[in-house]
Amino acid sequence: MATANPRRGYILGLTAYIIWGLFPLYFKVIEQVPALEIIVHRALWSALFGALLLLVWKHPGWLRELRDNPWRLAVLAASGLLIASNWLVYVWAVNNERMLEASLGYYINPLVNVLLGMLILGERLRRLQWLAVGLAALGVAQQVWQLGSLPWVSLVLALTFGFYGLIRKQAPVAALPGLVVETWLLLPLAMGWLLLHPVALSTQAEFWSTPQALWLIAAGPITLVPLVCFNAAARHLPYTTLGFLQYLAPTLVLLQAIFLFGEHFSPSTLLAFTFIWAGLGLYSLDAWLSLRKRQSA
Repeated sequence: MATANPRRGYILGLTAYIIWGLFPLYFKVIEQVPALEIIVHRALWSALFGALLLLVWKHPGWLRELRDNPWRLAVLAASGLLIASNWLVYVWAVNNERMLEASLGYYINPLVNVLLGMLILGERLRRLQWLAVGLAALGVAQQVWQLGSLPWVSLVLALTFGFYGLIRKQAPVAALPGLVVETWLLLPLAMGWLLLHPVALSTQAEFWSTPQALWLIAAGPITLVPLVCFNAAARHLPYTTLGFLQYLAPTLVLLQAIFLFGEHFSPSTLLAFTFIWAGLGLYSLDAWLSLRKRQSA
């Protein structure tokens, strides 16, 4: 195993989360393309670029492991549907002035992961983790009271990504081959959608002579590059450190929503975010204390 290089790890980790945090700028460029059509092309071009990347970035034995364990294909099909649903809601939220809700969803996600670990994997929550989840629940409850309905964008994003991570945990396939196979399994759905929608924007010949076509093709590398950076960073940094860096992406989305795209950040929304931020603070403190305890042991 190569020697860990924390400096390189930080650079790669920051690159991944900054790209993820700046995704709204990309989706705003192609906002005239319907969200579902963007996701169809994201699956198509990710499958293509992922296959090319696998030729360069070798993962020996991954295809044999899938062949010998066909149940993993079923797991990857389920995780592919979840991540596609997450992409769809996220793109729709960005292009419908709901970026604050999208940001809130990804802030909630780490706490959803803790809760899923307890409910499904039988993990026991520590005292600070209980308090962190409770504060997040208060933040969601405050939004329900203020809006008169569930903040469905936030919850769908947090839950789909939470269950996606949970399912991928059950299928020990390396990140890049796993994502590529997920997109390959989505190809029949994507191609079927294009065949059933002959009047879709991207099925028109004149569309492919516009700059929008190049932006749509770019969905492949834009999806895969941060994932490659993230996986490389994970080899050089403790996972707890990556956990702290993950808050950068929703923070960038939040700042763009307020200062670049003019979404209204009301006092009630600030209160909900404050509960979530307090929960994340406790969650991070608990992770740090747990790491210190393991190191001292």
